[in-house]
Amino acid sequence: MERVAVFAVLGDSAASGVGDTDSNGVSKGWSYYLAKNFKDPLIYVNLSRPGAKSDEVLLDQLPKAILHQPTITAVIVGGNDALRNGFSPEQLHLNLRAIMKQLKAIGSEVLLLQLHDPTLIVPMPKTLGTILSRRINAVNQVTQAIAAEFGSKILRTRDLDGIYERKVWHIDRMHPSKFGHQLLAQHFREILSHRWDIAPINLEPIAKKPKSESIMWMLKNGTPWFLKRSVDLLPAALYLIGCEYFRRIFRANQEIDALIYFPEFVNHREAGLLEVFEERVS
Repeated sequence: MERVAVFAVLGDSAASGVGDTDSNGVSKGWSYYLAKNFKDPLIYVNLSRPGAKSDEVLLDQLPKAILHQPTITAVIVGGNDALRNGFSPEQLHLNLRAIMKQLKAIGSEVLLLQLHDPTLIVPMPKTLGTILSRRINAVNQVTQAIAAEFGSKILRTRDLDGIYERKVWHIDRMHPSKFGHQLLAQHFREILSHRWDIAPINLEPIAKKPKSESIMWMLKNGTPWFLKRSVDLLPAALYLIGCEYFRRIFRANQEIDALIYFPEFVNHREAGLLEVFEERVS
């Protein structure tokens, strides 16, 4: 009897396929390309949603996934937690840990993803970039600690050759392009190949788009998104920049006081961390 795998995808826009939309407006993404290349029978359930934070994944998406008893589960979340005011690495860790416990209890194999460094591809003020890097590093440390604690596979995006090439990224430079999603699918296939028979992922040729198309996309999609999110992000960004300048002026000779590491959670040597970042999460 053939075994039937259930592949569930939980998370945010990086999981839902933003950046890879077909002519009908349907997002596909890396999990779609991975799922369709399974040679074994597969049930594919994508419950992710753009904008989702870790609490939504825990309280809303996870219970729906559990109903399907997934054999494989991708949990791709943390970016939106980091972009919101009141970001707490500790709360992110608690949420991810609760998610992992439930998935491990049903024997699901869990896939995790390290976040890339957006400051390398998105132009932004240096101070804001410093703050964003701290937050993204904190998300990655939490994710790596979770992977080590629960023995889950993590795709280390920052280690991939050519990951910051322009062709890998969508017009918004925050989400993978179609090529980028296919590239991620290719690497996730390598992670799963020890257990599952999955055909090679086809990396489709990249069609060069005219500059006018990029401008139209920004007017139609990018500007409305910015105006909608600026109510939350812009005041928070200005506040954080102010705090950063205050720290530089009045605390230049003092140690940064909020340390981002989790010695009680996992041995960092086991997590494969080259160093423990001791940085303040603004």
